[in-house]
Amino acid sequence: MSLEKLKIALQYCTPQHTLSRIVGQLAASKNKFISQTFIKTFARSFDINLSEAEIEDFNEFESFNAFFTRALKPDARPIDARDDILVSPVDGEVSQAAQIEQDSLIQAKGHNYSLTTLLGGDSENAKPFQNGEFTTIYLSPSDYHRIHMPCDGKLTKMIYVPGKLFSVNQATTRNVPGLFARNERLVCFFDTEFGEMAMVLVGAMIVASIETVWAGNITPPAGSRSFTWHYTSQDQIELKKGEEMGRFKLGSTVILAMPENTVRFDEYFKPEAKVTLGESIASISK
Repeated sequence: MSLEKLKIALQYCTPQHTLSRIVGQLAASKNKFISQTFIKTFARSFDINLSEAEIEDFNEFESFNAFFTRALKPDARPIDARDDILVSPVDGEVSQAAQIEQDSLIQAKGHNYSLTTLLGGDSENAKPFQNGEFTTIYLSPSDYHRIHMPCDGKLTKMIYVPGKLFSVNQATTRNVPGLFARNERLVCFFDTEFGEMAMVLVGAMIVASIETVWAGNITPPAGSRSFTWHYTSQDQIELKKGEEMGRFKLGSTVILAMPENTVRFDEYFKPEAKVTLGESIASISK
């Protein structure tokens, strides 16, 4: 068995949620010894540079979570303000950017998975996106981990879907069938100028929680139950392009799904391309 296959096999028998929650408690600790040990070990391992961050001194972060989800300086990520441009919601690497084939999305070569399952299991949620476009963007541990809006949008619904917590790195993506539709995830539906958009925040091994700006930490009780929140005109959440919508407490993946014939990805925007928050990834058809 290759080393890659062995690492994948070990994930199946690892107590994924227990390990992630324990690490999450340590990451949230404000004990100076614990937080600084975590921060400085991580910074050395991933060669973290704070020159773009609002806080440029490692010692000033009160917890590892505060360091990991650190804010950038206001001018660090210019947002393409053109009305007909969809921008990257994160810093990361493109895993996929392709058409949705009916209800099927590409995960990796030889691996497809169900759009309906990804979006929570209700086929009605998937209908607006059949034969549309989607992209998967992977955030490595060294990336900026706040998530921003790729366009203006009004939140209409949010679904928490329980699941596994496999790693979402490239090796696991190549080897675990239906990975993104198996992992714990948060699905946010937005009404936009080009129709409905689904934004899926996928959890992963050691991701202690996923947070949104309107609901805070999404940490439902353990178990197999899904949770759905509906948003109406009485509690309208409206966000502008480039505004923060959430963050990962340790890295993961964002998936965007758009309706058919509404966006056209930029020529450079293809698997393995590096992207930064706010840069153009697609043109919007009007």
